[in-house]
Amino acid sequence: MAYRKLGRTNKHRRSMLANLTKDVIMNGKIETTETRAKEVRKFVDKMISYGKDGSLVARRKALAFVHNDNEVVKKVFNDLAPCYANRNGGYTRILKLTERRGDDALMVILELVED
Repeated sequence: MAYRKLGRTNKHRRSMLANLTKDVIMNGKIETTETRAKEVRKFVDKMISYGKDGSLVARRKALAFVHNDNEVVKKVFNDLAPCYANRNGGYTRILKLTERRGDDALMVILELVED
């Protein structure tokens, strides 16, 4: 599986992706760089798929990924999973913005798709 290293060590990258995933789930959208958004999108989709599965194993996997944050897992399993029950994927959308002034990184908004 190919993935982006994002210029960070393994622990820092995993923690950053988990925190960005939590932010997308709790707030519905985040503003970040394009490369981070493309990487986080995979994990948000996976979390919603866990919620649609609804089993105890899926709940434990979701808890392990978001560092035992029960509020996030409850929101995924109780609120988001029923909303996306008839959808087979593509739970997020990336909207491009302008470049960041300091380093010209392309900024985007990563948001959950509303049906």
